[in-house]
Amino acid sequence: MSTTQIDRLRELLGPLAAQRGLDLEEIAITPAGKRRVLRVVVDSDDGVGLEACAELSRAVSQALDSSDAMGGAPYVLEVSSPGAERPLTAPRHYRRATGRLIRAHLHEGGELTARILTADEDGVEVEVPGPKGRSTDGRPGTARRVAFADIARARVEVEFSRKAGAAGPGSGAAIPDESQKEA
Repeated sequence: MSTTQIDRLRELLGPLAAQRGLDLEEIAITPAGKRRVLRVVVDSDDGVGLEACAELSRAVSQALDSSDAMGGAPYVLEVSSPGAERPLTAPRHYRRATGRLIRAHLHEGGELTARILTADEDGVEVEVPGPKGRSTDGRPGTARRVAFADIARARVEVEFSRKAGAAGPGSGAAIPDESQKEA
């Protein structure tokens, strides 16, 4: 059974993230001139701060230095949290976006823009706003249950004037590795 480079990196880096209470969300390698960029995206229920990204970046750098997982070509390491408009692809993503506004495209067609109230392993409770963000009688929007099986794709919506008290994940800023690996 052969494994891809991403699979080998996931095996190497997954435990490093887990030791720090982080979920390894994504690993991507993209060409950048004569180098490659290795992007490692991590998240947690409490969000990911800059210090956590920097600490993981140092650990990942050491692990890569002592393995051949990146081969001999030069690369740049970036460790970051997910961006503000990240796609929601797993129940934990919806749980972490509680209080946030999302836009979901449904399998049956149509689009739903709503605020996440709660999420579990099967679906999400959302508040669907009425006209101008309120229901017709002036109360907040209508609560609705949506099963994950009914959602084709969903993404967090960026809000510039966010609802007071709404919780949300960190900034999503990337922390490049200061060593700028040269092999």
